Amino acid sequence: MRLFVAIPLSEEMKNALVGAMHDLKKQGVEGNYVPVQNLHMTLAFIGEYEDPGRIKEILRSVPFPEFRMALTEKGNFGNVLWAGVRGNQKLQSYVKDLRTALKENGIPCADDRFVPHITLVRKARARMPYQIRLPKCGMTAKEASLMQSVPRGNSVLYKIM
Repeated sequence: MRLFVAIPLSEEMKNALVGAMHDLKKQGVEGNYVPVQNLHMTLAFIGEYEDPGRIKEILRSVPFPEFRMALTEKGNFGNVLWAGVRGNQKLQSYVKDLRTALKENGIPCADDRFVPHITLVRKARARMPYQIRLPKCGMTAKEASLMQSVPRGNSVLYKIM
């Protein structure tokens, strides 16, 4: 099963991001928009791994520091458009500790530099210049969750395990 650790988003945060995605569509941006139920912030991508219980044990062993997160910048990784989340030392430290604990327990996870973001559109393309307009929105992050990518026809559903 394809797994990752993420922070689920509040309904208010999801609604704010959906508004930003609707605005992008109005500006002519095409691509694979992330469905509202799939919006999240990935902390550690694990990939194919068959023992979710082991990962949950590790999640429980790394204390999650409750913190405020807010939409700030916007950006892209190639043709992937995202909404940035304000940098936060508690978040950075947690991600470092989580990834270290996963690796020390033999669970492979991506080792890329952590850029706090929420993916909005994959394979984005536009004929005209556009702007990603993010509303002011924040939420309190209270936990990280183990999530699974479940294929559904031509799409994928992310579910909390």
